[in-house]
Amino acid sequence: MGNLLLAVIYAAFISLGLPDAVLGSAWPVMYQQFGVPVSYAGTISMIISAGTIISALMSDRLTLKLGAGKVTVISVAMTAVALGGFSFSSAFWMLCLWAIPYGLGAGGVDAALNNYVALHYASRHMSWLHCMWGLGASAGPYIMSFALTGGFGWNSGYRWIAILQVGLTALLILSLPLWRTRSGEAAASSADGKAESESSSSESSPEPQSEPRKALGLLDVFAIRGAKSILIMFFCYSALEMTTGLWAASYMVLDHGVDAKQAAAWASLFYVGITVGRAVSGFLTMRFNDPTMIRIGQVLVACGIVLMLLPIPGDLTTLAGLIVVGLGCAPIYPCVIHSTPAYFGADKSQAIVGVQMACAYVGSLSAPPVFGWIANHVTIALFPWFLVVILLLMVIMHENLRRVRGGAVASGADELSDELA
Repeated sequence: MGNLLLAVIYAAFISLGLPDAVLGSAWPVMYQQFGVPVSYAGTISMIISAGTIISALMSDRLTLKLGAGKVTVISVAMTAVALGGFSFSSAFWMLCLWAIPYGLGAGGVDAALNNYVALHYASRHMSWLHCMWGLGASAGPYIMSFALTGGFGWNSGYRWIAILQVGLTALLILSLPLWRTRSGEAAASSADGKAESESSSSESSPEPQSEPRKALGLLDVFAIRGAKSILIMFFCYSALEMTTGLWAASYMVLDHGVDAKQAAAWASLFYVGITVGRAVSGFLTMRFNDPTMIRIGQVLVACGIVLMLLPIPGDLTTLAGLIVVGLGCAPIYPCVIHSTPAYFGADKSQAIVGVQMACAYVGSLSAPPVFGWIANHVTIALFPWFLVVILLLMVIMHENLRRVRGGAVASGADELSDELA
């Protein structure tokens, strides 16, 4: 049953990646049809991100009340409805309206699914699932491109993706019994592990009834020892990834004189590095625990930045640097999520993962514009150094987390995850 549910979750990650890059590929046609400035895409993106942050922060309360399976079903259904709404929109304000349920649905499913996998499956699955998300995110623009080049229009592209999301919603509804079964198996496994050590004390005195877990608020999460470190780590990771993805091509064109078309193609290899890296990381997690994988990723990111800074004639070192940075980014995001229950416990992980997702979107929203201001008012040549600052902060926070929460916790969680998977 666990393997069947895992197959459903893999399908969910592919499908959830489909709409993420579609707006960017369709907007050159959409903004002309709606008669709005090209910059208005940022408005839609900000509404989606705001909704994602809100629902991610609410994920602990919702998951505690409904369960991860139902939260995932509701969130995917909201996304499907929103994408359908996009496809029928005839004015810009309608896009803004449908962006609200789109963002709320995306944040809810992101937090619920990631925490569920972290609790019930081995680290390799977290890496491979995020690799599948990358495949979906790459396929979305191709679906939209087919709709545009085939004369079907951007509306059809959104409609086709909405239909796929409806199909995923139906699949998730059918799989709801599997979610309950899997959670029950995990609880039984945990109980069996404690039974022997508690048997003698239970004979001498009755065991107190455990109180129902209460949802944790934002201030409660901040008060947890070590939580701020892992949240800042997540902020830094997303800031680094989004800044690199957005500004790499401009850096190559303006600072290295690379042709714009060639720079765009080269910049896409950064995401190829992430996708391929996550596929490889899944195998490496069978040998290394999450903290080690995070450190390997950080070292690779540092090596990639050094390659970009080397004063060697030609542009191949910059290209190689971007690819290596992508490979380094690959294990960090999934391994930070997967290690969260090990560091903070299953009872707190959903709340912390939800705030992690919110911090990720705050990093994605804030860091690229900050570097844009630096590039405009100082020089775009500071691009690698901007990444260095973010990376250093991420490394400091990770090492502080290890110091505060202890080093043996994550490896023990990996052993439990292997048993569950």
